[in-house]
Amino acid sequence: MKDAVRVLLCDDHKIVREGLKMVLADDPGLMVVAEADSGPGVLELVQSLQGPQGVDVVLLDIAMPGMDGLNVLQNLRRDWPGLPVLMLSTYPEKQYAVRCIQLGASGYLNKSTDTDALVAALRRVAAGGVHVSPTTAEALASLVSQGRTKSGIEQLSHREHQVYLLLTQGHSVSEIGAQLSLAPNTVSTYRARILEKTGTKNDVELALYAQSLSGGQSSTFG
Repeated sequence: MKDAVRVLLCDDHKIVREGLKMVLADDPGLMVVAEADSGPGVLELVQSLQGPQGVDVVLLDIAMPGMDGLNVLQNLRRDWPGLPVLMLSTYPEKQYAVRCIQLGASGYLNKSTDTDALVAALRRVAAGGVHVSPTTAEALASLVSQGRTKSGIEQLSHREHQVYLLLTQGHSVSEIGAQLSLAPNTVSTYRARILEKTGTKNDVELALYAQSLSGGQSSTFG
């Protein structure tokens, strides 16, 4: 099926990957060529597939072990700039879609999206287009209209945002340091900056802040 859109599935939950494969198998124009369950695994597979020669679009989750999806995205943009990446996550669209697009993603979908929208988005980005939902478009327009008056997580640097994600998932400073290869003191410094920029006083308030951005949904699953 040489004309089918070749998809690389990237999610650390096997049941999610199996579900996605079932959805995509229903469309003869889409074909899963490989799947990865970790950030480094994504990069290794793309390398072995020789980028766009072996895969047409990467469907990538944000919460990936070993290296989070945003870091993976940056690596793919640097090494394989012509390879479209569509982000698919449980994280709320208003909170993460703009950041993903700013980092070079071709689109962002929440895992609650319907299958028709997922298939259409995969086809669009594989053809060189960009998937921007009305919610994302509104967020982008709001960001432009605000000029430089950013607030909350929009002020966070990429590294601060990585630490923010892990903090709101309940990881300790030492666990975050081990995962990001940072000294605990460095993580604590990032944590202090995050609390200041989000206007929160501790990890509990930070978790509540993250939940308020997601409409009350739990922020502990990606």
